[in-house]
Order: sequence, then C-alpha cells, then structure tokens
Amino acid sequence: MKRRLTVLAVILAIGTGLLARAAEESAAPSAPSEPSAAALERTRKSVRMLDDVYKSVIVLITDKYVHDEDDFPAGSAAVHLFGEITKKGWHEVRLIDATGEPYEPANVARDDFEKRAIEELKSGKDYVEKIVSADGKSYLRAVTPVPVVLQKCIMCHAHYADVEKGKPIGAITYKLLID
Repeated sequence: MKRRLTVLAVILAIGTGLLARAAEESAAPSAPSEPSAAALERTRKSVRMLDDVYKSVIVLITDKYVHDEDDFPAGSAAVHLFGEITKKGWHEVRLIDATGEPYEPANVARDDFEKRAIEELKSGKDYVEKIVSADGKSYLRAVTPVPVVLQKCIMCHAHYADVEKGKPIGAITYKLLID
C-alpha cells in the first residue's frame, strides 16, 4: 500500500509539474522563431511582385484615365486600393510622400523605419527592408521608391517638377507575414 502511495505521489508530482510548465508556456507570449532563409526569400519575392503590379496599375491609370486636374488621380485610387487590401488582411500596404509636401496629410512616414527608409531611397537605394515581430509572428517590412514616370504626374503635383529625375516623390510601404 505504501509503495502504491509513493508511485501515485510521484505520478501526481510529475503531472503537476507538467501542468504548471504548460500553463507557464501558454501564458508567456511566444517569441517568434527566426524565419527560415527560404521563407524570407519567398516573402521578398512576393514584395517585388506586388510592387511591380501596384506600380504598373498606377502608371496605367494615370496614362489612360487622367487627362486633366478634374480626373480622379491614380495616387488616390492606389490609396483606396491599398486601404482595402490592408483591411481585408492580405498584407499591409501604404503609399507615402517623400517630398515633404504630401497630397494628403495621412500619406506620410509613420515611424522611424519609414522615415529612415525614405532617406535611404532619396540617397539612391531602390529597396529597404526590416524583419519585425508581432503577435508571435515574423513580418517583412519593406519600402520601395515611387519616382515621377509620367509628365501627367506634375499636372496635380507642380512641386514634382523640381524633383531630380529618378528621385522618389513617394514610396510604397509593405508589411507581409513571413511564412
């Protein structure tokens, strides 16, 4: 009988220890594991693909549908599109100003990463990234330049005429889950 009680006590002690450990692990915020190189590269490739698609759409809208100052600007269409994509949870994407004179006050760099990225883009980089963690997951934040590519852009943004050719007047910011 004494031996059964000892075995039972050991089993209870082990079980209690395991339960306590499981409770600690579930209560503690889980730190994301380092993303694999392959997952990071897939996410970078997705950013590049999305960047090509989004910029092509902005140029297409400007070229085919913007004829005078009263037409709906492609940048405004992009802001709306990006808001819907973000709201639906596909990824986060925003169009931001790089000139210091945003078309809309909300279209500005929101944090130190975006501010630093704008400066790096203005210095000639064509891509800036950072890996961040949130809610136990890893994300790739990336920023790409938006230069003036059509003379029509200056129709609504006269101050773009003063920007050196090839320099960014804006940027697209991305935040994609690395998986």
